[in-house]
Amino acid sequence: MTEHLKPIHIIGGGLAGSEAAWQAAEAGVPVILHEMRPQRMTEAHKTQGLAELVCSNSFRSDDAATNAVGLLHAEMRKLGSLIMASGDAHQVPAGSALAVDRDGFSNAVTAALEAHPNITIDRGEIAGLPPAEWDNVIVATGPLTSPPLADAIRALTGEDGLAFFDAIAPIVHFDTIDMEKAWFQSRYDKAGPGGTGADYINCPLDKEQYEAFIDALLAGDKTEFKEFEGTPYFDGCLPVEVMAERGRETLRHGPMKPVGLTNPHNPTVKAYAIVQLRQDNALGTLYNMVGFQTKLKYGAQTDILRMIPGLEKAVFARLGGIHRNTYLNSPKLLDGSLRLKAMPRLRFAGQITGCEGYVESAAVGLLAGRMAAAEQLGRPLPPLPPTTALGALVNHITGGHISTIDAGPRSFQPMNINFGLFPPLTEPVKSEDGKRLRGKDKTIAKKRALSARALRELDGWLASQI
Repeated sequence: MTEHLKPIHIIGGGLAGSEAAWQAAEAGVPVILHEMRPQRMTEAHKTQGLAELVCSNSFRSDDAATNAVGLLHAEMRKLGSLIMASGDAHQVPAGSALAVDRDGFSNAVTAALEAHPNITIDRGEIAGLPPAEWDNVIVATGPLTSPPLADAIRALTGEDGLAFFDAIAPIVHFDTIDMEKAWFQSRYDKAGPGGTGADYINCPLDKEQYEAFIDALLAGDKTEFKEFEGTPYFDGCLPVEVMAERGRETLRHGPMKPVGLTNPHNPTVKAYAIVQLRQDNALGTLYNMVGFQTKLKYGAQTDILRMIPGLEKAVFARLGGIHRNTYLNSPKLLDGSLRLKAMPRLRFAGQITGCEGYVESAAVGLLAGRMAAAEQLGRPLPPLPPTTALGALVNHITGGHISTIDAGPRSFQPMNINFGLFPPLTEPVKSEDGKRLRGKDKTIAKKRALSARALRELDGWLASQI
């Protein structure tokens, strides 16, 4: 089959590009995957591996019944996702979340793509628009798109690229954490995939220590980005010092919340705030600081983070950092098949479309790969039901965000998958005995109903393809 088909060219070997390549190749279409690393590195990547995880190692919740990202996991597994299969194979304990050994995960994705008979990997930068003879292209270059390509896209669309800052959390060597002050426990002892209920390292702070820590965050020497002034942060990935600037108690109600945890070293005293660290590799030798993205300069970082009890002698495998992410005004620029309206041979996938998160990026790559393959094979792909997580996500990207065109590009913001993107249920949720539910019970029942509907309708969509 592949001998008679022109290849699909995919630019970018991140999560979206890797997933897109896998899906198209599995459909029987030849693929050329272009990755500029190691010929040209980015400010965030450290390796030449495909699908390298540059920030957290977590794919977030794996609960498919009551969590939208867990539902997205389940849908992607049903569609044969390489990213999910590799993540499942290299998971590390993380409570109810799916976290992975980042090197093992990237190596697995790279090996699978290199071994696929329909995939050719080309290491080199695409500096500018792809050649005209490439009639089916997926641009999955992510938020760190190389300047020549970004400039070419901007010139083509006539739109200024939207942007936001994204930040990276520090990683600590486990053997430098003082476990006489810290302890292992998941919130409420909840065990997740591959976990035991004691999957996080917890470092407690009393009120005086917390106040001193906040003072240090606010006063610490920070990286300045004068050329990017006015660029908004993505609210789901705020630097800790920005959270502190929004109010002294903000961190206590965010990544440093002390709920669901009991200090075995001092069980009668409740901590005022708690810093959590999550296992970052399969060996358990590295732990990343959960929610501790930062723009503090390196010297200030080490001094301030070592104020946290248990981290006084911490050695950092990687300090936090910050970089500028760019994304398209997709509802205005892309059609329902993720194609650029100004040049339909170009299809976009991943974070550059305005989705946010590892799983969301891979999911959009999955859809782009299937759409491109269907187009190449002359088999139109019907739209996914918007009641599915996949359908809701692409609907948001391509036009579900109300008033975007009228209100201007700033009204379109990066978005994680969430149940707010789903069409509402047509009937009220009730208990098993038929009574109306209220409060938390109603919320949980509604999420379960939305998830059950999504998986049911995805199964129907898949059956229609046979």
